[in-house]
Amino acid sequence: MNVPGSPPPDGIPTGPPGEPTLGLRDASPDEGLAEDVVVEGRAVEQLAEGLLSHYLPDLQRSKQALQELTQNQVVLLDTLEQEISKFKECHSMLDINALFAEAKHYHAKLVNIRKDMLLLHEKTAKLKKRALKLQQKRQKEELEREQQRERELEREQQLTARPAHRP
Repeated sequence: MNVPGSPPPDGIPTGPPGEPTLGLRDASPDEGLAEDVVVEGRAVEQLAEGLLSHYLPDLQRSKQALQELTQNQVVLLDTLEQEISKFKECHSMLDINALFAEAKHYHAKLVNIRKDMLLLHEKTAKLKKRALKLQQKRQKEELEREQQRERELEREQQLTARPAHRP
């Protein structure tokens, strides 16, 4: 025997048959408050001021702390960029040192090649001089042999008997 407006004994609301019933969880907590509470404008202002005065100092401190953190982060980023540039400079210095070592190595090779070329130049000059002397000697010997042959031919011609001319 349910009395209208009183909850049923098992705690489950029932309504007229065929109509949907609202459960305890289906009703909005603000439903009905708008009709029941009449709020004055001054009270809203006072509540807003109270809320702001309660949370505003914490929010301002948080804002200040965030600004300080942001500034510190900017300083840290600048410092990090400077350190990175120093590291790159050191790394490039290592590359430069390696290049200088390589240049020194190749310079030593060039000096050795130059020495070798000078030695080869001296040897070729000596060989050319020797070849020229040998050629001159050979030509002189050939000339002497030719002259010797001519003398022998002349001598043979002088030694060969000639008929005498009688007048």
